[in-house]
Amino acid sequence: MANMSLNDEQRKTVSRWIAEGAKLSDIQKRLETEFELRMTYLEVRLLIDELKLTPKDQESAPRNNRTAPAQPSKGPAPPTPTKGVGPKEPAPALGGVSVSVDRVARPGAVVSGKVTFSDGKKADWHLDQFGRLALAAEEAGYRPSPSDLQTFQTELQSELQSLGL
Repeated sequence: MANMSLNDEQRKTVSRWIAEGAKLSDIQKRLETEFELRMTYLEVRLLIDELKLTPKDQESAPRNNRTAPAQPSKGPAPPTPTKGVGPKEPAPALGGVSVSVDRVARPGAVVSGKVTFSDGKKADWHLDQFGRLALAAEEAGYRPSPSDLQTFQTELQSELQSLGL
């Protein structure tokens, strides 16, 4: 993987971007345009962890009340996930799509979980080591609506960020 192959100067540049307030998606774009390094969002996150840096978008999210629209309807937040315990159950979302993250990822996945779409159909999801997202619906041939897919991706990103992933 190309994610950990930055030289010292490039690492300093990434550190500067974070100090300037760049978000992970901004860093991902700039790595490609300035260093010609194409990385997945997850690879960028791992790089930032390796550099022991905290992006501004992750620092500020817990301190203020700017959250994804579905956040308030999730009820009381459970404690931080503990490894070795079952998945956090999906809670209803305002948009009708709810996402949960398994506390222990399925074999072959970096992170995994479940989603319930606005029509009540359920699916398992996972991200592999290459940052590819996969959905496996319980009902054969089921395809969620484009708006549900977009809401799912937004909810998933929010959920992963809240867990520090």
